[in-house]
Amino acid sequence: MTPPPSFVRRALVIAATGAAGLGWRASAFAQIRPPLAADRAADEGAFADVLAELGSRWSDVESMYVAVQGRSVFEFYRDAEPERLRNVQSVEKSALSALVGVALRQGLVASLDQPVLALVPEWAGVNEDPRVQAITVRHLLTMTPGFDLGSATAISGKMPPQRGWARALAAAPGERFAYDNAVVGMLVGLLERVSGMALPEFARRELVQPLGMAEPRYGQLHLRTRDMAALGQLLLQQGRWGERQILAADYVADATRPQNRGGPPAAMPYGYLWWIIPGEAPRRTFLASGYAGQMIWVHPPLELVVAATSTISAASQQRGHALQMLRGGVVAAAQSRFVRG
Repeated sequence: MTPPPSFVRRALVIAATGAAGLGWRASAFAQIRPPLAADRAADEGAFADVLAELGSRWSDVESMYVAVQGRSVFEFYRDAEPERLRNVQSVEKSALSALVGVALRQGLVASLDQPVLALVPEWAGVNEDPRVQAITVRHLLTMTPGFDLGSATAISGKMPPQRGWARALAAAPGERFAYDNAVVGMLVGLLERVSGMALPEFARRELVQPLGMAEPRYGQLHLRTRDMAALGQLLLQQGRWGERQILAADYVADATRPQNRGGPPAAMPYGYLWWIIPGEAPRRTFLASGYAGQMIWVHPPLELVVAATSTISAASQQRGHALQMLRGGVVAAAQSRFVRG
């Protein structure tokens, strides 16, 4: 199906590399590289079906940015606003994971097995259960601190860090996974304590400016779609951005491989605030997932990064257009364009 001209004008399809095969050096560039005009026609052809379906079948998808081999290859904005900051929902957890990695690399956190109370001692009198003394940074990153969410399938809401820390425990730390949104506040509080600065200031210095991002909106994190892709690209490149090693490679490796079996709401293995796609590849595909179709999808076998945002509603969550788009078009388009037989 060919989309109407007005729809095509609202879509950006931009070019990528003309290289004969996969393989790039992370140290060779400081950001996702711009398109090459000579390859525009080939990219438009590869992603034409994706563009057409975005105009009809995948109508919940509001924006998308695709990079292969460190080059942008496809952009789409239903509202024609590429600079707009978009509500990324729980993708913010994966961004927090990166900031914890920064704090670890800088020695602000000595070890992921360091007890949280050793870093934030003012929380010591908030919870009388002695088991909280064993909760480590790793437990927060892997959603295994043990706080009681009410049931095995419940998902907590966000809350101030001390309130989150004061909750009863339902399990010993490390014993089981439970998707706990209160971890966001606790990690923010921890990062602000160890860095001595507000989270926006720490993020600006350590991630936003080095990656060339637009200034985010905090509270509920809002990012440009291309900046979501930059975060995925950073982890694909094992924490390296140009000549700077922002995250330790071993931290990235651990963050993006299973640390536990996971559970609701995604029912996939879980790393350090990243979901891990089941598979047999030496380096598995990993995903930052937010409610109703906000995502950063990183597929190392193709050196592919896809960032997408969608309409935020219960109906959009149920339809799952972003994942359909990914499975039904984007991967195939990237394979047809960049994999040489």
